Amino acid sequence: MFEEWLLLAHVIGATVLFGTGAGIAFFMVMAHRTRDPALIAHVSATVVIADTVFTATAAILQPVTGTLLARSIGWDLSEGWIALSLLLYVVTGLFWLPVVWIQIRLRNLARAAAASGKALPPAYFSLYRIWFAFGFPAFSAVLGIFWLMLTKPSIALF
Repeated sequence: MFEEWLLLAHVIGATVLFGTGAGIAFFMVMAHRTRDPALIAHVSATVVIADTVFTATAAILQPVTGTLLARSIGWDLSEGWIALSLLLYVVTGLFWLPVVWIQIRLRNLARAAAASGKALPPAYFSLYRIWFAFGFPAFSAVLGIFWLMLTKPSIALF
């Protein structure tokens, strides 16, 4: 029974990570397309909150539930598909952590532009391009993790 609850928690965590990430990406892109500093400031402020409340919480709980689940089932964390999943999780984090900082900067730049009645500064667009580009490897890594978790392929890493 405990194993079933761990599995449920792990699947919900994965769903929250993927769903929140996809939602954040969608709303940031749609806000950016307007070039409206006030709208971008509002949306990016909401995105920063969502990343803090949902993504960060799930990101912390995923390795905990995953480790407990693997131990409960009797899987060794050095099994190829698990080790590769963990590596991809680290890759995701390496792209996500700068994105959080970038979202805060985008929010602040948009707020300043809205308050002054000016257009978005060039720094905003430079940071946005980085934010956008970082989404592709992060989402690809998450899709890889989903595939590994669902298929559990036999992978010899060592």
